[in-house]
Amino acid sequence: MVYYPIDINKAVKRECERRRYSNKTISTYLYCINRFLKWSRKELGKISKKDVREFLEALSEKGMAGKTMNVYHMAIKFLFEDVLHKKMWINIRYSKENKKLPVVLDKDEIKRLINSIKNNKHKLMVELMYGSGMRVSELTNLCIKDLEIDKGFGFVRKGKGNKDRLFLIPSRLKDKIKDLIKKEKLESEMFLFCSLREKNYDNRTLNEIIKKACKKAKINKKVSCHTLRHSFATHLIEQGSSVSEVQSLLGHKSPETTFTYLHLLKPNMIKVKSPLDIL
Repeated sequence: MVYYPIDINKAVKRECERRRYSNKTISTYLYCINRFLKWSRKELGKISKKDVREFLEALSEKGMAGKTMNVYHMAIKFLFEDVLHKKMWINIRYSKENKKLPVVLDKDEIKRLINSIKNNKHKLMVELMYGSGMRVSELTNLCIKDLEIDKGFGFVRKGKGNKDRLFLIPSRLKDKIKDLIKKEKLESEMFLFCSLREKNYDNRTLNEIIKKACKKAKINKKVSCHTLRHSFATHLIEQGSSVSEVQSLLGHKSPETTFTYLHLLKPNMIKVKSPLDIL
């Protein structure tokens, strides 16, 4: 007999937290699950595999992207198999995702983008995102204690997949980072980049900064914070860095993900330098 909790949201959140899922994943799963339950209009005990299949088919008919449909599928499976422990194998083939090459800025465009930002803190944030390859969420959650500035590296704590990894601090940014820490009197436990309310920046704020800078620099590409990460990886490979080096710096679980950036494969191993240092 399957036990159905009174508060599904609490049960899903508790199981996600037990598995150390990120807050973003938890929010996404809850949204997908609640949308499905609202659509089905059935009690949990009366929902069948047919209901799940019909829901996903309805999403497909609305033109939803395969990647998004897969998220819904995983969320619903998580609810029944991991939260409710209900033996209801949902044998549905995942939707095929369209493979698109990421948008990448060339080095001249990176220079123009950076130079178009007049606010020094915003400029430093963009430089560090590109120069280290960090995700925007990793940058906004970066703490002083995780920096080894003089040694030229730092640590991303609990990045994607809840993993820690090392990242590069470009040589030309070392003094800028030290000056920021001194100017704003930042302490070890504080975020490196604090807003006026002494909180870390919202990811959307950084994307808006990027968009405005692109417009000012007359860059006619669809650019976001993640574009800087794509550009970082591509420029490292163009410099001759190996796939394994780039994979490690990006925190990719599989080398296949890193192969996306391969314009040419150079097997020789070299000492990695941030592309920001050779602009």
